[in-house]
Amino acid sequence: MAGKPYFCKIMEEQPESNPPFRNHRAGFVSIIGKPNVGKSTLMNVLVGERMSIITSKAQTTRHRILGILNGKHEDIPFQLVYSDTPGVIKPAYKLHDSMMTFVKGSLEDADVVLFVTEVGEKAAEHEVLPLLKRTDSPIILVLNKIDLSSDEEVTAKMAEWENEIHPAAIIPISALEQANIATLFDGVITRLPFHPPYFDEDELTDKPERFFASEIIREKIFLNYRQEIPYSSEVMITEFKERDDMIVIRAEILVERKSQKGIIIGEKGEMLKKVGTQARLDLEEFFGKKVFLEQHVKVEPDWRSKENKLRQLGYQE
Repeated sequence: MAGKPYFCKIMEEQPESNPPFRNHRAGFVSIIGKPNVGKSTLMNVLVGERMSIITSKAQTTRHRILGILNGKHEDIPFQLVYSDTPGVIKPAYKLHDSMMTFVKGSLEDADVVLFVTEVGEKAAEHEVLPLLKRTDSPIILVLNKIDLSSDEEVTAKMAEWENEIHPAAIIPISALEQANIATLFDGVITRLPFHPPYFDEDELTDKPERFFASEIIREKIFLNYRQEIPYSSEVMITEFKERDDMIVIRAEILVERKSQKGIIIGEKGEMLKKVGTQARLDLEEFFGKKVFLEQHVKVEPDWRSKENKLRQLGYQE
């Protein structure tokens, strides 16, 4: 959680005639874009940790996830607070409204905006353009997936975006192959304001361990089921107990209809067992400890449209 910046007292005691604070950079960097452009992959690469779950399906990310990176750049310490956000969509459920609230909130407090797009997207009438008007902060256009395009296509797309939004910078990258990530990092760090850190140095994120446990299980649902099942399901951690030798996790998988419950469980429970095995292995790697995982499936009709249930599931700023 955010700690009190430890330079505040020093700053308050300095006379106004002194130069402004110049020995630490800190700021919030919002990563936004349409679904499936590689925002979560980029976030994980930039932070150097697995913060966001990644699948080939759109709308995998539902929350705003902070990834905190501390270090030094040209002998000046810094703290980068990245925000991975849901892909920008037209809401069809209250869940989607909450997801878009996370996006808007991240733009309002951003010091730098990373607008992630890919070569195949057209600049004109892009869905994210209206949202970019919510910020006065510098916008770095990140042209992702250049490994799938020719140099000529990349150059043409950069010119197209330059004419459309005139960003502070356009940086072509491949998040998957980590190409040009150093250039992107330099583009971000040099635009961060001089400011004391917002979080303690040993913090990696603002999310609790329960959150990452639920996300890892939800990722396995996205990977193992098709059609509406991943989008109609949610994972609640009902118990998270850390012991000396293991972590005991009990999870409740919510679905909207009884037929979906049957699909999640599968014949003789084989599908649920498969999800549990895959999730447990990832949980053990993530937490560095043996995990006992117990899963139950519960029908919660229309949970995506119930404000109280969404609030209970953490879909609020």
